[in-house]
Amino acid sequence: MLTILGFVMIATFLVLIMMKKMSPIASLVLIPALFCVLVGQGGQLGDYVIKGVGDLAPTAAMLMFAIVYFGVMIDVGLFDPIVRGILRFCKADPMRIVVGTAVLAAIVSLDGDGSTTFMITVSAMYPLYKRLGMSRIVMTGVAATANGVMNTLPWGGPTARAATALKVDAGDVFVPMIPALGVGLLAVFFLAYVLGLRERKRLGVLTLDEALENGTTSETVLVKAGSGTSTTAGGSDSGKGGGTGTSKATGGTGGTSGGSGTDAADDTETSDDDGFQGLDPNRATLRPRLYWFNAGLTVALLTAMIMELMPIPVLFLIGAALALTVNYPNMAEQKARIAAHAENVLNVSGMVFAAAVFTGVLTGTGMVQHMADWLVGAIPDGMGPHMAIVTGVLSVPLTYFMSNDGFYFGVLPVLAEAGAAHGVSPLEIARASLVGQPLHMSSPLVPAVYVLVGMAKVEFGDHTKFTVKWAALTSLVVLAAGVLFGII
Repeated sequence: MLTILGFVMIATFLVLIMMKKMSPIASLVLIPALFCVLVGQGGQLGDYVIKGVGDLAPTAAMLMFAIVYFGVMIDVGLFDPIVRGILRFCKADPMRIVVGTAVLAAIVSLDGDGSTTFMITVSAMYPLYKRLGMSRIVMTGVAATANGVMNTLPWGGPTARAATALKVDAGDVFVPMIPALGVGLLAVFFLAYVLGLRERKRLGVLTLDEALENGTTSETVLVKAGSGTSTTAGGSDSGKGGGTGTSKATGGTGGTSGGSGTDAADDTETSDDDGFQGLDPNRATLRPRLYWFNAGLTVALLTAMIMELMPIPVLFLIGAALALTVNYPNMAEQKARIAAHAENVLNVSGMVFAAAVFTGVLTGTGMVQHMADWLVGAIPDGMGPHMAIVTGVLSVPLTYFMSNDGFYFGVLPVLAEAGAAHGVSPLEIARASLVGQPLHMSSPLVPAVYVLVGMAKVEFGDHTKFTVKWAALTSLVVLAAGVLFGII
């Protein structure tokens, strides 16, 4: 019964958010609370939630101060040269911009932290997508999938978990997987190229001057990129009469229809002005004289994070305090900067704590364990000699519906034991378990994904509908490459 209810709960959550019948925060809280009562454990709901919140509190704290830190870095102009450089390199070509998004996300992912990757990538690329009227869901989908492939780095988490769970060396797990992961990364770049071509076909190619001088009256957050129809104002106007329009890169006409089309258009114009301020050379928050201080502080912060000198939440807390104090010594200015980023902080941290309810109930009621046991038990005996491939296939859905801790410490040892009975090496099982990471980074149980969609002003349901198929395909490409190269 717990197995069935677990699957039904997850399916209910996904359907409701993709159909936009409930907000992610509400569905993450109310749906598990309802199912906790249905399984007869309503009395333990408080304990499950407190346990979940306690587990995710450090993550929420890290995200809160990281958003403030990178928000201040955007305000002071740290990323302005990057944005200008990318724009000049891409020549306002949508195809090059999408490929550049994938490359930038992959490079920044070397720090091993998804939240940081998304904050830096969106900070640099968001103004370009806004100005050209490009689909921001393409940006989030490509960035999340590229980060998912790179998340397999030994310091990224999954590889260390797999090695720990199966008592093998992390280097022996990761190094042989490099060719397969390289193929997966090439697949992401090819996906970015194809999606970029679709955007180029829809929007055309601008000159640099046109991109800087011409604004767009509507922006695109397409679920089906390249269809030519856009939802304006970050998709938020779906409740205002469903206004849509066709966006053109040359300043276009994005007409709206529906009950409050004018309101939607107004929202979009305001959003465009805010979104492109990364290239506004006259904004009051710029601190050009402190550019190298801010660049050095950011490099030092990321270096300390990679070297694990202190817990990441502590590093970002100190970094945010230093950035605010040095760049804005006036108390009023500091309060203004914090207030400017309060919406992002509240949205993301609220989502993390709401996700704690979901994970707390899934784990506390035993649903996760029952679901995992059922899936493992459903594997035919004849598949025993091929347990590595089975593990790779199962890692795709399981790491999406479960936390990495739940999969690697709860399910992977069982799969490895089943494989050992048929002579399959634990190393092969461990390598295969990394296959699902491209999809995992878009899981509703991953706090970093809320940073991505929040900063990009994209609905989580839209991101899910667009990204899941491409991320799952990338995972299968990694698995196929692993089998082809004899790694798995």
